[in-house]
Amino acid sequence: MSADEFEKVYYALHPKMWRVAYSLLNDVADAEDILQDAFCKLWDMRAELADIKKPEAFSIRLIKNLCLDFIRAPRNRIDTESTESLLMADDMTPEDELESKQRILQIEAMIDRLPEKQRIVLQMRGCGDYSFEEIEVATGETAANVRVLLSRARKTLKSMLISHDGMG
Repeated sequence: MSADEFEKVYYALHPKMWRVAYSLLNDVADAEDILQDAFCKLWDMRAELADIKKPEAFSIRLIKNLCLDFIRAPRNRIDTESTESLLMADDMTPEDELESKQRILQIEAMIDRLPEKQRIVLQMRGCGDYSFEEIEVATGETAANVRVLLSRARKTLKSMLISHDGMG
């Protein structure tokens, strides 16, 4: 595929791709970064793009996947230090602070053990503060399924906490 063909077919999709990235990430800079990554990937595979029958669908799927990868990345996890500062009272003893930090790490490890879809939905809703509609778009799940995944994730996490604390 020539540069002119690439520009005509794929660069014309730029506004739509940007809107999808922004709707999933709610951050202009992150959406622009993802879009740049997408165009780099598309350009690198330009030889195979002639075989793509639906360039728009292919490009949108690429953007969604890149956004999901970005959301799943460890750098986008809960900021443990800021979470700790919210949980730490001024009158906590060093032992209490240590216990609280350990508890946060235990909960994060439990979240990591959840099934992938449940973990993603829980992190997006609970940590990323995404709306249900944004989660639907990002994951491709229906509204009902997003709610079921979130409910199951919370129940599983609660069960893990109860059994870990020896109350179950």
